[in-house]
Amino acid sequence: MLVKQIEILTARLEKVEREGKRQAAPFRKKRKSDPKKPGRKSGEDHGNHHRRAVPEVIDETYDVPLPACCPDCGHKELTKTETLVQFQTEIPRTVINRQFNIDAGRCSGCGSHVQSRHELQTSGAVGAAAAQLGPNVHAAMTLLNKELGLSHGKVKRLLEMLFEIHVSRSTSCRSMLRTADRLEQADQQVRDAVRGSPQVVGDETGWRVDGRGAWLHAFVGLTATCYEVDPTRSIGPAKRLLGMDWSGIFGHDGWAVYDKFTSATHQQCFAHLLRRCESLIESGTGVALAFPRGVKKLLLRGFEFRNRFRRDEVGVHGMKVMAGRLTMQMWDLVRHRKTHRANERFAKFLEKHLHDLYTFLRHPGADATNWRGEQAIRPAVVNRKVWGGNRTESGALAQSRIMSVMQTCKQRLADPFDFIRHQLLSPTPLALPLPITAR
Repeated sequence: MLVKQIEILTARLEKVEREGKRQAAPFRKKRKSDPKKPGRKSGEDHGNHHRRAVPEVIDETYDVPLPACCPDCGHKELTKTETLVQFQTEIPRTVINRQFNIDAGRCSGCGSHVQSRHELQTSGAVGAAAAQLGPNVHAAMTLLNKELGLSHGKVKRLLEMLFEIHVSRSTSCRSMLRTADRLEQADQQVRDAVRGSPQVVGDETGWRVDGRGAWLHAFVGLTATCYEVDPTRSIGPAKRLLGMDWSGIFGHDGWAVYDKFTSATHQQCFAHLLRRCESLIESGTGVALAFPRGVKKLLLRGFEFRNRFRRDEVGVHGMKVMAGRLTMQMWDLVRHRKTHRANERFAKFLEKHLHDLYTFLRHPGADATNWRGEQAIRPAVVNRKVWGGNRTESGALAQSRIMSVMQTCKQRLADPFDFIRHQLLSPTPLALPLPITAR
């Protein structure tokens, strides 16, 4: 039996080591043994191909006469029978170059310099800094870098290729810093919204600042998401954002520092617990399989009762009763000492967090997993793989602010490009769009 277990563990270790060397490993899809036939499936809409909508406004119209001769036989006598219509949507490459003739003067009362400002100006700089980029360009560079993951060099290339706007990589970098400064108040609104949310999900991932290791923390509320790049993987970002007396529902993956929020109601991520069960089942043999299989069964029963509640088959009181029963059944599983070392560690973790398992049953509507946090982290992980993180502390601060505002806008079904553009035009801070629905 020991020889078989060693073989299983050796094979599993080799698999983990191979996957650790593949940078795309977390994002690749597992191939199915019996995949379905690719292509369009037959059904009621079979043969009804998608048609692009006709533009509501036509900016240019071109008449296309018949050719001088037949392209097949070369005959020159052609008779017109009808006029066909085709529509085209194109990207204009011609940029708009604006000139602002700004009236300036001096106050006769206090002697202060007075300068007017047009609504399309992004700043009042003149002289050596008189030639500037418009709000659309700055907002586009922000989204290209922070959301779509293009490096500053690729942002430069894209602007030149599509719009014939010539900038340097440093211009894109300085644009991020300037945009982040203008979004300072919006970022504070995000932090206030997350702090006031009845439910927050926390997650974190590795990051790089100036080549050194750091951590990107994400805290997702119902209507806002806050990011913070911190040099340590500590309780600091959560403490600064929420405060140690925060008393909402805190969903997370079991990281020990979150347990310090003693006033909060915790929810351990069921997805992480189920994966841990699968790992123990995969590596275990004999009687050691009974414990992870029993835990997995109880965890899945929690999902079953939640689904019954969503189908109106169980009421709120019934959910709370089942939460108590499942908690006691879990206690019966974990309270006895386990001879298998990995099972004993898992049992100790479950015993410590016994009352944090079925919070989503006691509080209907709460998440059973930290899927919100993982979805918020995923785009940042992809960007990190492209350009490696931030080079400076100010760049890390800009990364945090811009990502927080963009993700919150998307949560509230608003266009982040439009909000950033208007904020760059406004001399005063703008309020974030109000949430339409809670996700």
